[in-house]
Amino acid sequence: MSTPVVVIAIVAAVLVLATAIVLIIRNQRSKRLRTRFGPEYSRVLGETGSKTQAEEKLEKLERRVERFDLRPLSPVARANFVAAWQKIQSRFVDDPKGALTEADKLIQAVMVARGYAVTEFDQRAADISVNHPVIVEHYRAGHSIALEHSKGRASTEDMRQAMIHYRTLFAELADEPRLTRARSARAGRA
Repeated sequence: MSTPVVVIAIVAAVLVLATAIVLIIRNQRSKRLRTRFGPEYSRVLGETGSKTQAEEKLEKLERRVERFDLRPLSPVARANFVAAWQKIQSRFVDDPKGALTEADKLIQAVMVARGYAVTEFDQRAADISVNHPVIVEHYRAGHSIALEHSKGRASTEDMRQAMIHYRTLFAELADEPRLTRARSARAGRA
């Protein structure tokens, strides 16, 4: 074999190997992001229409949230938030509109206490998705109903559903699984 042929063969082999490495790295990146973000990965992919753009957006979001000083609630703060949540829930029967508004504000207060940035809703939801990718859908659903309520287009049943969504998110953020266990136990008796 002549020297130019050997050089071309080596360059071709290096290019094939480099391409294979790039594909493996991209595949691992995609797998890691799909695992971490779960349904949020699919939502962002649908939103952007591009796997590359979706993954860049999710990685940017990860970097943003990594800069936050996220922390668990202190036992005292948790107890205070749980007591406030229970008060809001009991108020729902007499004043569903007021209770829903208070629940939305309490969720925001818990987020701030946990170290999330105070931003507009879409950014808050995106921030939560980094560490709570399944639960964030409850936040979006509850918030959507709360917006309909603010326009006078939500029934009491809609508001009840929003409260259930908010309770699921609240229990996760407050690290208070008793709230969701109690709901599951009641549903099992029905």
